[in-house]
Amino acid sequence: MRFEELDWRRTPLGELVLRRRWDPAVRAEVYEIKLDDEFLMSSLFTVSETRLGQLAVAEAPEGALDVAVGGLGLGHTALAVLDEPRVHSVTVVDALGEVIDWHRRGLLPAGQRLGTDPRCRLVHADFFEVMRTGAPLDPDAPGRRYHALVVDIDHSPRHLLDPANADFYEPDGLRGVGRRLTPDGVFALWSNDPPDEEFTDRLGKHFVRARAEIVRFPNPLQNREASSTLYLADTPRD
Repeated sequence: MRFEELDWRRTPLGELVLRRRWDPAVRAEVYEIKLDDEFLMSSLFTVSETRLGQLAVAEAPEGALDVAVGGLGLGHTALAVLDEPRVHSVTVVDALGEVIDWHRRGLLPAGQRLGTDPRCRLVHADFFEVMRTGAPLDPDAPGRRYHALVVDIDHSPRHLLDPANADFYEPDGLRGVGRRLTPDGVFALWSNDPPDEEFTDRLGKHFVRARAEIVRFPNPLQNREASSTLYLADTPRD
C-alpha cells in the first residue's frame, strides 16, 4: 500500500498516530509517528539516533555494561546499544505506553528484536519524573547505577516537548544524572538543534569531560544535508 495508518491513539499529550507509507524518493517503506500536527520521528532519519547509541557504549568503561535509554521512539538508539556484545542490560523508559505497545505488537520493525532480546526491558514511565523523584528507572533493579545513560526525547535542551522537562537540563537535573551513573559512566544526549555552547559548558561543570558532536546525514525530502547534535559527557564530578 502507498499509505497506511497503522494506529491512532488519544493521549494526554495529544493525538498520536503511527503510519507507514511507500516513499518513491528512497524506494522504501517509511514509518512515521506524529503527535497532533507535529512529526515526532521518521525512519527516514535515524543516522544520528543510531550514532547516539553507538557512541554511548563505545565511550563507556570496559567490561559488562548496564545501559539506560530515555525515549523509545522507533527503537534505533536501543538497537544500536544492543548491537554491542558487552551490553548486559538495556532499560528503555518511555512515557507513551502506546509506543511500547506498538513495538510489542510488531507494528514497528525494531519491535521484534526489542521484545525478544532478554537483555532489553521496556518500562512505561515518565523518564523526567523518574529522574526528578529519584525513583528507579527499572522497578526490578532499585539502586542500579548505569555505565551509560542515553536520552533522546526532547528536540533539544531548549526546544522541549513539555515545558516541565526544563529542570532536567539545569544544574540540579544534571547532578541527578551523575547520581544514576557509575563513577566513570557516560551521559549521551540527542538534539535536533546546532551545538549549544552554554549547555556544553554547563555539562562541563558536572562532568570531567563534555563535548558536542555534529552528525551529518542526507535529507532526501529536501535534497540537502541535514545535521543533529550529540552531547557526550563522562565521569561525573560528584
